[in-house]
Amino acid sequence: MSGWLLRYNGFDPRSEGLREALCALGNGRFMTRGAAPESIADDVHCPSTYVAGVFNRLGDDIAGRHIENESIVNLPDWQSLSFRPVDGDWIQPQSAAIRDYVQELDIRRGILTRRFRVQDSEGRRTAVAQRRAVSMSDPYLAMLDCTVVAENWSGGLVIRSGINGRVANAGVRRYAGLSNRHLVMAAGEEIDDDIVAMDGETTQSHIRVSLAARQRVLLDDKPFKIERNLVAENGYIGQDIELDLREGSRYTVEKVVALYTSQDRAITEPGIEAREKVRCAPDLTDAFSRHVLAWDHLWERCDLRFSGSERADLILHLHLFHLLQTLSTHSVDLDVGIPARGLHGEAYRGHIFWDAMFVYPYLSLRMPELSRALLLYRWRRLPQARKAARDIGCRGAMFPWQSGSNGREETQQMHLNPKSGRWLPDNSHLQRHTNAAIAYNTWKYYEATGDLNFLNQYGAEIIFEIAKFWTSLATYDRAGDRFDIRGVMGPDEYHDGYPWREEPGLDNNAYTNIMVVWVLMHALECVGTLPDRRRGELLDFLDISREEIERWEHISRKMRLCWHDQGILSQFEGYERLEEFNWGDYRARYGDIARLDRILEAEGDTPNRYRLSKQADVLMLFYLLSAEELGQIISRLGYRYDPKLIPRNIDYYMRRTSHGSTLSKIVHAWVLARRDRKKAWDYFLEALDSDVADIQGGTTPEGIHLGAMAGTVDLLQRGFTGLETRDGKLWLDPCLPDALHSLSFRLHYREHHGVEVTVTHDRLKVSGRRRVQLPLRLRVRDEEFEVDPGGTREVLLSRAELLD
Repeated sequence: MSGWLLRYNGFDPRSEGLREALCALGNGRFMTRGAAPESIADDVHCPSTYVAGVFNRLGDDIAGRHIENESIVNLPDWQSLSFRPVDGDWIQPQSAAIRDYVQELDIRRGILTRRFRVQDSEGRRTAVAQRRAVSMSDPYLAMLDCTVVAENWSGGLVIRSGINGRVANAGVRRYAGLSNRHLVMAAGEEIDDDIVAMDGETTQSHIRVSLAARQRVLLDDKPFKIERNLVAENGYIGQDIELDLREGSRYTVEKVVALYTSQDRAITEPGIEAREKVRCAPDLTDAFSRHVLAWDHLWERCDLRFSGSERADLILHLHLFHLLQTLSTHSVDLDVGIPARGLHGEAYRGHIFWDAMFVYPYLSLRMPELSRALLLYRWRRLPQARKAARDIGCRGAMFPWQSGSNGREETQQMHLNPKSGRWLPDNSHLQRHTNAAIAYNTWKYYEATGDLNFLNQYGAEIIFEIAKFWTSLATYDRAGDRFDIRGVMGPDEYHDGYPWREEPGLDNNAYTNIMVVWVLMHALECVGTLPDRRRGELLDFLDISREEIERWEHISRKMRLCWHDQGILSQFEGYERLEEFNWGDYRARYGDIARLDRILEAEGDTPNRYRLSKQADVLMLFYLLSAEELGQIISRLGYRYDPKLIPRNIDYYMRRTSHGSTLSKIVHAWVLARRDRKKAWDYFLEALDSDVADIQGGTTPEGIHLGAMAGTVDLLQRGFTGLETRDGKLWLDPCLPDALHSLSFRLHYREHHGVEVTVTHDRLKVSGRRRVQLPLRLRVRDEEFEVDPGGTREVLLSRAELLD
């Protein structure tokens, strides 16, 4: 195991789905799972390709209700390639005699390879080697080659290579029985002797999709002219290439594929573009070289280097790899958000959730132009968010819990509990806190970049409209002189209502209420930040009066917080009335109790009765806000802020969390980073394992958890370094766990490109670039320093002293 090579030895049908997700290849525009090219969709394999932003809706009747689900669409399988002896059967790994099977993902170069030997029933042994990539240099191209060597025989071998359009969305077993045919494929065609193409269209969104594949043959690495037979079947177009193998000779089929959709810019029609692109595409060697060079440039900009654990180093690079190929510079020109499960599978149907807030901190300090583009996905959907707010009697904009193509609420109305087999009402759309997350991401982007143009044109409008929504949702209690927010859900997700109340929703969720205050405070700051003319224009356009702004100020000082047990911030009003949960009994009975919601429902019970959490809820406040910020908000609300509040609440809620989400241990590692460094490191290592080890027992094959992957990276970048971007300064307060010996990375902070940061247990070194004229302002613990352009500052952390 190295820091850049993920290797699997032996073919294991039980783990193939996991490998397909973890070995998926993409470029920010489209992603292809790492399925065997000879595979078809079945209980073992799920060969799939997904293009960012390509959604389609289908309807079903479930439990007496008609529901409509919008899903990211599985597109035709461009990898499709299989082989057989002329007188034999097509090779399938699970049915053939496979030996010496090795699959390797070269993380640094973005190339997936397979090597194996296969022996058929006649004893003929053939060595096979394959490479593939989705080009990071050209967002429309993908490449694959397959080399075969007859080791102990000579004779005919047929290689079938083409485009398989017989696809459906079948990657999530829970969705079985629901409609899943999103594409109508036209008949494929052979364009030239070595090119085939296929076109299709989604059934509801009418997005046109076109793929073209160029296939060439080499003998001992030299071009080899050979006759091909066209294979044109329903939903499939390809060629049979019959090779006359000589023992020991090496034959290679090279495949270059172009993929276009009608959503692409600067095109005439996707079919024309795909065919022309593949005709003009470079040869495979050049295509791979350009792809590797593009990855080299990405890693130079985006890598984090640390010493302490070889395995952790590998998994962290894997997490970075999947983050950078889900969201790359090619995403900047797209109208897309941050999909919670990447582009790696069909779980969550490709939707965008609140956990994008775990992704932005890394991107904004590496590729701010990408963060800007992703935030514009939300800005463009303000009209739909305004309509959603009006529909519940509110002003402003209410963004959905799950977002897809046009920003309407895509949260499922019913969900299946696989433990009970029952379809149940889904109330998760009540997680209105996603609006606070969007405003938070917007302001934090501005803080990290100083992009006043973005704030003027887009960001302020997002923040103001969300502020209007919160103030219209809040109700005033004259007797208590407090504002309440009722009928919502917090990040915990286990609690969607009270056991003593029929209607769903909770009152005064602490996380929601405090983040509302944070949003209102920064909306007020935003008013003062905008240039005079733009401020007047925007306030007029959004119908924001002086009285509205005064209401922001009033609510930000009078929001209700609830407390119990001498200084415990109640997760929501009435929390103290819930029963304590018998953790020991359930662990003894079930072992893995991460998904207590499913266990309890299958027993006829509900989490709503107990003091327990799926993931961090109150503790999310300590993840997002510094102790100083949290103290200011609590004091602003007129409550007494005790510095012991944070450790007291950490202890209380950590004991009541089941970690049913991959995000949970990231937050717990973060909040413990300064209090219990060993435990924080242990949680960090467990979070690293979330997808690699598929700790949730089958969810990763349905798609990686992008927020969790980015969260582990951010734990190193910010959690263990105390990195913040506030008041025009980089704030650093390192506190490395003992097992983490050193850490170094590059940042893009405002006008300062390529800032080098190196942290050890006793020293911090920051180096600037010469290309800027202004010094870089630093705050290390309680001391302030400046780094001159092209200069370096080294600080002794024990006393925050500047070293010459």
